[in-house]
Amino acid sequence: MKLKYIFFSFMAASFTLSSCSDFLDRQPLTDNTDEGFFTEPIQLQAYCNKKYDLLPDYKDVNLFNDDETSDNQAADAPKDLFLPQRIKVATDGSYNRQEHLRDCNHFLHYALENLKSGRLNNTNETQQYIGEMYFFRAYIYFEYLRKFGDFPIITEELTADDYAANVEANKRKPRNEVARFILSDLDEAISRLFPRSNALTNHRLNQESALLFKSRVALYEASWETYHKGTARVPGGPGWPGGTFDGNLDTETDFFLTQAMEAAKPIAEAFLPNITDKIEDYMNLFNQYDLSSNKEVLLWRMYAVDATVNSKVEGTYHSIYYGEKTEAQGCAGKDGGYTRSLMETFLTTNGLPIYATGNTEYQGDASIEDVMKNRDLRLVQSTSKPGDLIWRGANLDQTGIMRYVNLLNSYESVSHSTTGYMVRKGWRDSNVTMNDNSPLAYMIFRASEAFLNYMEADCMKNGGISIDANSQKYWKALRKRAGVSDDYQKTIDNTDLNKENDLAVWSGNEQVSRLLYNIRRERRCEFIAEGMRKDDLFRWRSLDKMKNYIVEGFNWEEYKKEEYYVHQTQLGLKIYDSKYLRPYAFNELIINNNGYNFEEANYLTPISYDVFRMSTPVKGGDPTTSVVYQNPGWPIGSNLYANQ
Repeated sequence: MKLKYIFFSFMAASFTLSSCSDFLDRQPLTDNTDEGFFTEPIQLQAYCNKKYDLLPDYKDVNLFNDDETSDNQAADAPKDLFLPQRIKVATDGSYNRQEHLRDCNHFLHYALENLKSGRLNNTNETQQYIGEMYFFRAYIYFEYLRKFGDFPIITEELTADDYAANVEANKRKPRNEVARFILSDLDEAISRLFPRSNALTNHRLNQESALLFKSRVALYEASWETYHKGTARVPGGPGWPGGTFDGNLDTETDFFLTQAMEAAKPIAEAFLPNITDKIEDYMNLFNQYDLSSNKEVLLWRMYAVDATVNSKVEGTYHSIYYGEKTEAQGCAGKDGGYTRSLMETFLTTNGLPIYATGNTEYQGDASIEDVMKNRDLRLVQSTSKPGDLIWRGANLDQTGIMRYVNLLNSYESVSHSTTGYMVRKGWRDSNVTMNDNSPLAYMIFRASEAFLNYMEADCMKNGGISIDANSQKYWKALRKRAGVSDDYQKTIDNTDLNKENDLAVWSGNEQVSRLLYNIRRERRCEFIAEGMRKDDLFRWRSLDKMKNYIVEGFNWEEYKKEEYYVHQTQLGLKIYDSKYLRPYAFNELIINNNGYNFEEANYLTPISYDVFRMSTPVKGGDPTTSVVYQNPGWPIGSNLYANQ
């Protein structure tokens, strides 16, 4: 259930691309790669251990600001992803997981061969490690699926001297086939992995995690094929570069929706009795050092207290300044911040949208405190507010209370907030000093995602107009823990899609049903600051509506009158004259483009130029003759922008 942060130095190696002929057949990362190695479970375990590097880790991704590549959070600077003519075709590097993929294929080839011949004993432990490698291959392919869509399916080892075989292996398969391949690998993993209750999986992958991941993959592909249908981004769509498509997308979509529900249900049913009405249980998924006793967490990464690689996340939350200047005391800043759009999506505790007629619970947005009154507790607990404890000092004898959100860059040595709504999810009351390391656990998979995966797939399968009894009980359980009325029908009845400040109202140019939108709303609220939003917006095709889009933060109209902010303005703080804070108002890119304007070519990542150079029918031939086709809207070349 938890992942130990372990390095296996005897397995580490680095490789460079030496010639175009070895693009797909570079040697595996690990040593001891001959068939004589895969004869003992301990050898399989050592080979698997390095693959855990593929899973999220604070050294690579901060879980709590990963949504800055979406409409949920705003980083210090605008994201190129949402601006036209900012992303270029890379020279190389698209297939950045190929070394890991070769490892997986190498392992599975020899382990299964030795298992069949009897050189490797068929024990439960052996099956666990084989299951892990099937999972990791699926994990790699899902990353490729999200980035590129259609992709080569490679299960065999290739040799450098067979150029023709390498070229053939480079041919892309339709994305639905890639998704089916991923699900097949996950089925293999599920059949072999121990459940999380087993002692062996206390530190390793488990069956439940593979099931949850399967539901995620299936839902992603089902929704992509549904909402991108009629574009070149799905097999057989107009302008699809893959040629002739013999399949049926409607049949494929139904298959993936069914798979999503069937994989999610056992996880949801197993966890449902454990969900409580305590918001603390929700917050404790993200602010603990040890998650082994948490029944909702299926997989998490553990950091040893004395390890050299820990996380600075906890220490960053304690970045509050105590100075002689009165106006400096209690100012807090942690870069980034939630957007106004995210804030307005959350319901009040009576289950009503903030704009609903007669909703007396909503207190307006004149201040951060007002915004938080009578609101969904996931919002309240995940946002820093004036009066919140920030840090009690190294000896836990101080009272560092937040009074102001710092908006001025590096003011009094404190970083600034871009929107005024500061992320608090993951905050922990401890004596970890400002910006210091700590072993804060990294939550990777949690069971409540199964609720939302099931609900959305169920609603889509029913044409967006109804959900079954399982979805209803899952939805009510999530709302109960969030302190929101479980009468979701009241929410639906009072939802006006034209008043929702949320891109997820749309899929392409069509508004979704009120029922489906509210399931999307629930997902946005449940996964606040968990890095899930970008994938959701992509698969829903909601970014078609990101045109002249202005990112906003808190209500500046009242705050600009306060002495603290008057002083910051005198010190150089520049704020655009608007009711709501606009963090990018003075950015030249935003000014020149009149806000964010998403280019649809960016739904899929362009394939780098080296792939085309290395896959021509004749070695060293013209890259435009490659057996590989570029993604829609992108040229073949290097450092080129999307077509316009």
